[in-house]
Amino acid sequence: MVTAAASVAEEDLPPDVIEPVALGPTWKRDESGRFVLPELSLGWHVLSWTAQYLQHSAGQPWRYTPEQARFTLWYYAIDPVTGRFLYRDAVFQRLKGHGKDPLAATYAATEFVGPCRPSGQLAGPGHPSGVPVGQPLGQPHPEAWVQLAAVTQSQTRNTMTIFPSLFSPRAVEEFSIDLGKEVIYAHKGRARIEAVTSSPRALEGARASWSLINEPHHWLATNSGHEMAAVIERNATKSADGSARTLAITNSYEPGEDSVAERTREAWEAAQAGRAVDTGLLYDSLEAPPGAKLNAAWAPKVIEAVRGDATWLDIDRIVASILDVRNPASRSRRFWYNQVVAAEDAWLAPYEWDACTRPDLALSDGDEIVVFLDCSKSDDATGLVACRMSDGHVVTLGVWQRPPQVDVWNVPREEVDGIVDATFARFRVLAFFADPGTGEDQDDGRRYWDRFIDAWAERYGARLLVHATTTGTRRHAIEWDMGGDRRRQEEFTAAVERTHVDILERQLTHDGHKVTRTHVRNARRRVNAFGVTIGKEHRASSRKIDLAVCMVGARMLRRLVINSSKYGKRPRARGKGRVIVLG
Repeated sequence: MVTAAASVAEEDLPPDVIEPVALGPTWKRDESGRFVLPELSLGWHVLSWTAQYLQHSAGQPWRYTPEQARFTLWYYAIDPVTGRFLYRDAVFQRLKGHGKDPLAATYAATEFVGPCRPSGQLAGPGHPSGVPVGQPLGQPHPEAWVQLAAVTQSQTRNTMTIFPSLFSPRAVEEFSIDLGKEVIYAHKGRARIEAVTSSPRALEGARASWSLINEPHHWLATNSGHEMAAVIERNATKSADGSARTLAITNSYEPGEDSVAERTREAWEAAQAGRAVDTGLLYDSLEAPPGAKLNAAWAPKVIEAVRGDATWLDIDRIVASILDVRNPASRSRRFWYNQVVAAEDAWLAPYEWDACTRPDLALSDGDEIVVFLDCSKSDDATGLVACRMSDGHVVTLGVWQRPPQVDVWNVPREEVDGIVDATFARFRVLAFFADPGTGEDQDDGRRYWDRFIDAWAERYGARLLVHATTTGTRRHAIEWDMGGDRRRQEEFTAAVERTHVDILERQLTHDGHKVTRTHVRNARRRVNAFGVTIGKEHRASSRKIDLAVCMVGARMLRRLVINSSKYGKRPRARGKGRVIVLG
């Protein structure tokens, strides 16, 4: 019998072990290989309480999977210094069918009548709850108001229908639970769970102690999703005890829709990259690795890797759906690989860029490199990217963007100047192009970067093998102004197209810089008279692409140097470069 995998070309076969992309502390391990757990967590009491008062549909006591239990401990982690919750909000992103609604329902039940707030006491030896010694004990919220929010009633119904079978008879009796269809009460109405949909005005001012944001990948501006999310955040912020929190459960979002899920992921990535303040968002996701293919050989192993503990998922049926030609590949990657795919006009998909990440190929002192600088005064970012001559490895040397919550700001030119000097001191720079951009220098009326670019040309121009401007009235070793120059636009467009092919064929490697990844992800395909180039999603967009421009420019500059007559005649250095070809 010939299997489907046997018909796949050898280069399309998966490795023996597929490692998923794991986001969040749930997946961190120590040196011995054991999962890292928070120092203090109310989650231990939550695990104990849910086992006593909640049940599976078959009537058995509720038990979390190991993966769910670890997430519970981190979601309820407590700061040892302040005694407050470590995380204000959380996102639990998994593939379709993972069991996100039942998990969220157990937290809603805990926030409803369980030990959801720190009592200020720690468990001692032999505590009846079974909480480990030294871990915090919880107490019920005195005015529990749990909201299950979604943009449609069908979304809230997925969770609300779980409660009648989730609460054990003991819980119903002990907490006087009244199981209604739209509102569930306990303690004679002092605590409640309610389902709410797209009515931001009705939600304004609500005293919710805990909110579930259900399927925020469907929360859009057109269905009041953005306004709903903003109201929920405001209500949680002004809670009397300061401990109101939210949990979002979601599938991977559709890029370009500007959903609440997309905004949340981008905010988390910005905080991880140091471009925004970390406000206490716990993001937990298990995603297919960047190079995962959608074929009969890869799919079973990928699903097994990204489903985590959700062993109830039928891998054969999911693979059949993936291989069904009626289902778009982008949808399969979103729903079953839990990958963030590309917008329709995206230049690259995030996983295509991620597949070329090689942080181990770091630059070494004395390496021969070329450097491209894309300049801005204030609105756009200024980026400096190097490309090693020996193997084309791309490294981000610096990026300067307006800090969050700062209105008036200019790029610190002296700081950029220092990085440029340090680059020339450490490496053998064979070429250096700088696009000066626009913006006026208030001191002399020239362009903001002219004085510095001229100084660099005077300082380093004689040692460069390729000069930026060799014709016209303003010949210059470094200034490479693409604005309005058709020849340079054609040259850059060709470089964009070559770089795109190199990435898809894994002939390009990069250091995995987080901000560069964001800029590459933001880049959109734009057709001009010379082919396909890159641009922002629209002129006024705040989503920067400057480092993507620098990366393409550095690769272009490497090719120019290789094709120059001086390259073969240069004095040889004791380089440490390596030629790397990714399969």
